[in-house]
Amino acid sequence: MKTIKIIFSLVLVLFVSALRAQIAPIDEKGLAVGGYDVVAYFSTKAIKGDAKITAKHGDATYQFVTTANRDAFKRNPIKYLPEFGGFCAWGVGAKSTKFPINPETFEIIDGKLYLFFNGPFNGSNFNSLEAWNQDQDNLLKAANANWPNVKGSK
Repeated sequence: MKTIKIIFSLVLVLFVSALRAQIAPIDEKGLAVGGYDVVAYFSTKAIKGDAKITAKHGDATYQFVTTANRDAFKRNPIKYLPEFGGFCAWGVGAKSTKFPINPETFEIIDGKLYLFFNGPFNGSNFNSLEAWNQDQDNLLKAANANWPNVKGSK
C-alpha cells in the first residue's frame, strides 16, 4: 500500500509539473504557441486548437478551434500574432531576453496579444504576468525598446 501511495504521489507531481510546462513560442516541429488558438485569446480564453484546423504563417503552423477562427487569422494574421515573437513579454521588458511561455498565461493590451512565463523558477513558482501587472506601462515601453536587439538573440 505504501508503494502505491508513493507511485501515486510521483505521478501527481509529474502531472502538475506538465500542466505548468513552459514552451518555446514555436516548437521544433513548427507548431506555434503550443497549438493554442491565437484568435481565441481575443475572446479572453486560452483554448487548444484542433490539429486538423490549421494555417501557416512564416515558418509556423497555427491551430484553431474553428474554421471561422482560422479564416479570421488568414485574413489578418498580424492582428492575432503574439507580440515579441511569442516570447514572454516580461522577459523582453524586464530582462532583455527571451523567456519561454505558458500559453495559458496571457493578456490582451490595446488589441495585442502578450504571452508570459508562469512556472517553476529558482525553486519556487514565478508568474511573470503578476510582475508585469505591477509595472505594465514601464515594462511595455522597455519591451518595445528592447525587442529589436532581443529579437536576433538566441
